[in-house]
Amino acid sequence: MPTAPAPSALAAIVPALPADRLTLADFSGLATTVAGYPYVKLVLDQETSTVHLIDGAERMLHVQYVAERILGMTRAELARNLDAFNDSVYRVGDRRFLLGTLALHDRPEHGGLFFSLETVEVDTMGPDLLGTFYRTVRALIDDAVPVLLKPANHLQEGFLQDTTTPLILAHELYSTAPYVPLNPGTTTGRLRVFTDEGAYRTTIDPVRWHDILVMERMPDDIPRVSGLINAKHTTTLSHTNVLAAGWGIPNAIQQGALQSLADLDGTWVELTVDQSAPELAVRAITRPDSVDAGPPWAVTQVDIGKPDLAAAQILPLDELRSTDAHRFGTKAANLGELIAVLRDGSPYWLGFYEKPRPPRPHLLEYLARQLDTTGTDTAVLDQTAKRMVSEHVVVPRGIALPFALQQQFLESSPAIQQTIGKLKMALALGGEIDGLCAELGALIRDTPLPAELRTLIEDSVLRHLTGAGRVVVRSSSNAEDLIGFSAAGIYESVPEAESIEDVIHAIQRVWASLVTTRGVLLRDEAGIGLSDCFMGVVIQQQLDGALGGVMVTTNPLDRTDFRSVLLNLARNSVDDVVSGARDPLQHLYNTMEGGSRTVAMGAEPADVDDQAKATLGRLALIGRLLQAHFAGTDGSVDAPVDVEWLVDGDRIVLLQCRPYQLAA
Repeated sequence: MPTAPAPSALAAIVPALPADRLTLADFSGLATTVAGYPYVKLVLDQETSTVHLIDGAERMLHVQYVAERILGMTRAELARNLDAFNDSVYRVGDRRFLLGTLALHDRPEHGGLFFSLETVEVDTMGPDLLGTFYRTVRALIDDAVPVLLKPANHLQEGFLQDTTTPLILAHELYSTAPYVPLNPGTTTGRLRVFTDEGAYRTTIDPVRWHDILVMERMPDDIPRVSGLINAKHTTTLSHTNVLAAGWGIPNAIQQGALQSLADLDGTWVELTVDQSAPELAVRAITRPDSVDAGPPWAVTQVDIGKPDLAAAQILPLDELRSTDAHRFGTKAANLGELIAVLRDGSPYWLGFYEKPRPPRPHLLEYLARQLDTTGTDTAVLDQTAKRMVSEHVVVPRGIALPFALQQQFLESSPAIQQTIGKLKMALALGGEIDGLCAELGALIRDTPLPAELRTLIEDSVLRHLTGAGRVVVRSSSNAEDLIGFSAAGIYESVPEAESIEDVIHAIQRVWASLVTTRGVLLRDEAGIGLSDCFMGVVIQQQLDGALGGVMVTTNPLDRTDFRSVLLNLARNSVDDVVSGARDPLQHLYNTMEGGSRTVAMGAEPADVDDQAKATLGRLALIGRLLQAHFAGTDGSVDAPVDVEWLVDGDRIVLLQCRPYQLAA
């Protein structure tokens, strides 16, 4: 194994550092901050045995520094040869330059103050080079401060399994991070600190729209508020955090917030969630006069479209397309569209990789590498993608009930119609609606279906789902997956239905979930009236998988990262992920250069094996194709999608695909 270059020297684009040793003061003078911790980019030039530290104020990429400051290239020369240059510093085994970052952490659970050293995320640096890099940098840092090598991806973790080099893994840092900015922004509101969920449920001072909630972890049924502070770690893809992203409200993890913010409970504050700050910024203010005008989002009406209640035909999912959302709801329509794409391919699905990414004219060469082929011929790439998808991906068979059937049922019952009228009046007059919502939900669940409607449903289930065993019954409303109104987790899905009686009861439960107090109030705040809302239903064969979870084709913790896709996964369960009931594993997959890393272990005792990681990498790539397809021709190929999935071996089961709503 090679030894560290010696003697080494420190070089920087600032005045020379003293005595060829990096002190904490030197580091602070060069560092910039991300996600609450300071870091410095560095370059080891093996040819000259020199370590270069890049001043954070310069905001230079590693490759720019190497090309311009060391090799004397112009920026235009670098741009013309960028991909080849990247390969020379990130992929070639016998390379001159080793690139990485040095970050400073203060974690009592890890012994206090220490540095972490890691390469760039896509680097394929092997064990010998990693050892050389670590020993060289370790020799240049004040001996009083430990230095831990942090593998940048799953490949490096494999290389370093048997090393004696002190390590720290990405998920170990993330899971103990005192501050994680989930959704940046600034807001004002009344701070409400609840020591546990019981205190939240039993408070005599109801939570209002202008409140900023502080809890260990937010329950799944919170109303729309002005900000969220989680005092314990949670996944960015739980229903509450997806809603916060769609609402555009500041949302963060701040460990110890229950204690540190207790004295501000009930006071008006300004809250700032900043990705570059070391912690939340919370300061007391006087009550703003603007509160009296009501919630600012109430002035923006959500476009719900005009539903079609004429067609009462139940259809198999493979006969639906996205244009059928006005009859069956977005979820059902998107499932039909998804089946068509997986079967026939798409003229749009290469769009993410075809888009110009200056200085690159496109990313097709990167797609070819991901597909294990060569060249940029789009016809070849299209066929290769189609073959991959057809070999590995399925969507469970199922049927969709249109809005018209729900409407027929509601109109068949005078008691239901009378209660709907009372609820509309209470909403118009600002009256109490809890009891009316509960009464209406019970009527919808318990009123027998008209005989002809029940027969229609039974015949369709028998015709299309015989032999399916268990089925899952899902909501598909026209009041979800909308711009400005995601409705994640608001409506009900019912798994494990085995008999026709189970299916009928589940359908009525899904219909009833449209009129919960929470759903009614959230829609009313968004300007969506009760008369405008309808519920379609999806009934699908329930399949199993060794892994299940949610994928969003973006990195929610870094909106500038167009390369990465975030997967939350749990063994055997999608519901545990989306409900937030169990902390999931969290993986990031780079769909440009390749590579992956685990950023959180959650409640799982061990990570998944290499075969699963390879399958999940394929799922991430498929997510990019679907993202571009659902964008179509409108040019928004970077607009992310939210996909629920199962994985069993190399089989990928797609359960749902919808827009991942991010507030502007």
